[in-house]
Amino acid sequence: MRKSKPKKRIILPDPIYHDVLVTRFVNNLMLDGKKTTAYAIFYDAMKAIEPKAQSFEKTPIEVWKKALDNITPQIEVKSRRVGGATFQVPMEVRPERKISVSIKNMILYARKRAGKSMSEKLAAEILAAYNEEGGAFKRKEDMHKMAEANKAFSHFRF
Repeated sequence: MRKSKPKKRIILPDPIYHDVLVTRFVNNLMLDGKKTTAYAIFYDAMKAIEPKAQSFEKTPIEVWKKALDNITPQIEVKSRRVGGATFQVPMEVRPERKISVSIKNMILYARKRAGKSMSEKLAAEILAAYNEEGGAFKRKEDMHKMAEANKAFSHFRF
């Protein structure tokens, strides 16, 4: 390769939970550079989850991490052209990509939800993902089904 790989940027942990993953989530949640608003949405969602989290005997951040874990895909399909045909080839997801895909899916389906504020929608999506239901979890299941259906083309991996 002619160019060197770009350096990984160091992400600072968030002010309340002191967790880098929270900062990554907030960075994806942020619109138009409004990070303070994004943090407010996330922390309000955590406050909304708190009563339910106590019934599970967990902290809201543990519930959120488990929810993210539940919607993290292990395999995905990528299009690969062989001859004149395009095949959907199942491939394992890189660890870094697993996290970003699950974060993006959670935010996407939270935005699509019916609700008043974004923090309410996000809280509802987190609880749904924790209970292995909701849009983001369904998306993961569909990804896995797609990969399972196209297992015959796994020898086309690149």
